[in-house]
Amino acid sequence: MPKQKKDHKKTLITGITGFAGSHLAELLLKEGYEVYGIVRWRSRSEHIEHLNGRIHLVEADLLDLRSIQDVMMFIRPTYIFHLAGQSYVPASWTSPSATLETNVIGSCNLFEAVRTAQIDPVIQIACSSEEYGLVLPHETPIKETNPLRPLSPYAVSKAAMDFMGYQYFKSYGLKIVRTRGFNHEGPRRGDVFVASNFAKQIALIEKKLQSSRIMVGNLNAQRDFTDVRDMVRGYYLSVLKCTPGDVYNISSDKAWVIKNVLDKLLEYSRVQKIKIVADQSRIRPSDVPLLVGDSSKFRSKTGWKPRIKFEQTLLDTLNYWRARV
Repeated sequence: MPKQKKDHKKTLITGITGFAGSHLAELLLKEGYEVYGIVRWRSRSEHIEHLNGRIHLVEADLLDLRSIQDVMMFIRPTYIFHLAGQSYVPASWTSPSATLETNVIGSCNLFEAVRTAQIDPVIQIACSSEEYGLVLPHETPIKETNPLRPLSPYAVSKAAMDFMGYQYFKSYGLKIVRTRGFNHEGPRRGDVFVASNFAKQIALIEKKLQSSRIMVGNLNAQRDFTDVRDMVRGYYLSVLKCTPGDVYNISSDKAWVIKNVLDKLLEYSRVQKIKIVADQSRIRPSDVPLLVGDSSKFRSKTGWKPRIKFEQTLLDTLNYWRARV
């Protein structure tokens, strides 16, 4: 494959209109990169409206190989960040085939487009801690070598994408870095995700748009949370410093019980008495009880560490919803 100039700073983000993608675009602009993003026709763009005139948007669909091939031939990026996909675990139970198609076939098309365009970018693919699934107590904190026991169609799709990245590295020499990000939260997070959902409900209660009851699912699960702004900085460092073909956990290496996440948000609430109500529709068919990562491999390779405390992440998320409800 032809070599590109080292000083070339052209980047491509799939999923640029999403939660992490919009924060990554901001970071890359700050670092002086030319930023391109793939969008589908009529994609929601509220997360990137403030970047109008500073980023380049190209219309394509990851499920349409020809359109992605055209993008690769046109842009010829030095770095690709593959963040697009169906990212909500519960939705994968109701639409398992669509989740698999989006996350697996979409990723395959991306890799094929890079291969057939005969370009040589470094590609970061956003895999997931959900791939680990059923983690036994003695296996925590979770290392990259831990067995994968996925417990949802989403997790299966991410494991398939993960291994496909490895296969394209081995078979075709594509410079694919696999990052297994643990939970990340912050401003712009969709309201179906746990911390953002709690924050939105509190903001609605404060404005008397919802009764003083907050609906919850399983509060006993434990998750490893990182601020999205720290997570995308990890993605950025991965293409600069990590070894293609290898896999890296990105995590805070600390576990939060979901009930404690809720309690912390309630501390920030301007309403004194809010009733907590269990909602059975929020309980998953099978849930992962504990996910806490060991990111020592990634930290030693890149020097990365979280800069933003999760308490600040929660407050920023609540303030985000206060400004929007």
